[in-house]
Amino acid sequence: MTDSPDLAVNTLGAPTFPSPLGELLHQHEQSEHYVEETDRVLLDDTLSSAMARNCLPADLPGFEPAGPRRNIFFDPANTRAGIVTCGGLCPGLNDVIRGLTLSLLRVYGVQRVYGFCNGFQGFLPASPRSVIELTPEVVSDINEHGGTILGSSRGEQPPATVVDTLQRLGINLLFVIGGDGTIRAAMKIAGEIASRGASIAVVGIPKTIDNDIMYIDQSFGFQTAFSEATKSIRAAHVEATGAPNGVGLVKLMGRHSGFIACYASLAMSDVNFVLIPEVGFQLDGNNGLLAVLKRGLDRRGHAVIVVAEGAGQELVDLTNATDASGNKRLTDIGPWLRDRIATHFRSIGAELNLKYIDPSYQIRSVPANPHDSVYCVRLAHNAVHAALSGRTETVIGRWRGRFVHVPMALAIRRRNTVDPHGDLWMSVLEATGQPRSFA
Repeated sequence: MTDSPDLAVNTLGAPTFPSPLGELLHQHEQSEHYVEETDRVLLDDTLSSAMARNCLPADLPGFEPAGPRRNIFFDPANTRAGIVTCGGLCPGLNDVIRGLTLSLLRVYGVQRVYGFCNGFQGFLPASPRSVIELTPEVVSDINEHGGTILGSSRGEQPPATVVDTLQRLGINLLFVIGGDGTIRAAMKIAGEIASRGASIAVVGIPKTIDNDIMYIDQSFGFQTAFSEATKSIRAAHVEATGAPNGVGLVKLMGRHSGFIACYASLAMSDVNFVLIPEVGFQLDGNNGLLAVLKRGLDRRGHAVIVVAEGAGQELVDLTNATDASGNKRLTDIGPWLRDRIATHFRSIGAELNLKYIDPSYQIRSVPANPHDSVYCVRLAHNAVHAALSGRTETVIGRWRGRFVHVPMALAIRRRNTVDPHGDLWMSVLEATGQPRSFA
């Protein structure tokens, strides 16, 4: 039997209040929008995986479906909510903030919604910019702009200080928008809440532009990110074809997972080499990247290389430095690779016209595209449904096309990465024509 992850979702108690969405849930005596809470979204999506568990169909592991419940745990008239955005910027942050705020105030009728500024720093009593009240007027058009109106920062704050602030403001629901570091911090906050015997729901909306959160089909902002990245690839191709032995080198986001590099490259037909963290490569030797690049230039006269920021770290000088979120600081592979390519071509007396493009901050700061905007709103709605129903220490994701509750501990157990033996990487190899390995 294959291993089954722990899919159980924590709850604060029995739901006793009728949902304000009652008319929608009981319309025409049919529960069209009601979530059957005993149902599950199956973890496995193939017959072979399900059969390998050697159990009855009713015992197959599955996620709790997200969505509105008939009864909720919190009385909206006596409920206050807080929202915080943490970590790096990502398209769609303002869409999520707006979706949460409007659903809380207009749909459920909660008393107040607060936004904590500059990440978890906003919970510090001495923070110069700490809390703002979010109203429909405040969030009316923020989805048209990139970034986050709340600001963001990296790093945790003492859980006791965060919970002190929540209790001082009478907040019952806390929505945290961030990546794995933020989710870990949220788990500590939930632990502090539990130790005090308080009833405060902590629900996360995973934010990772790299698409590296497990058990989530796709993270918000990812589609916008790789769509924007294609503009840089197009520019690199134009530059490369505009000069003899032209090379366009584009560095994209992807500390540990190369999804943006893969998807952006597949969206364009002009990329010749894709380098990602999951697949190691060598520069030197007859089958190394430099030699293969030279042979490609001899044939075509130009080349486009896309490299994810976390690729090739085994080749460069490593340090043990970390950022405020505890993430390892990476050596900037883009300029390093640019310089190594230039040095090699000089050493063999070959002409080279290399243009280097790093669009990372431009990509992170743009508004979400329509697809991501819709996704953000639906994530926000399901987060509100979860929190009001008393779910806690859970994140909202979409699994097999359905919105589900993913326990925080499970979401960060390991990273979602490109499988070097999977169909996505196979498509990249087919599209680029690059060898399976550079060694």
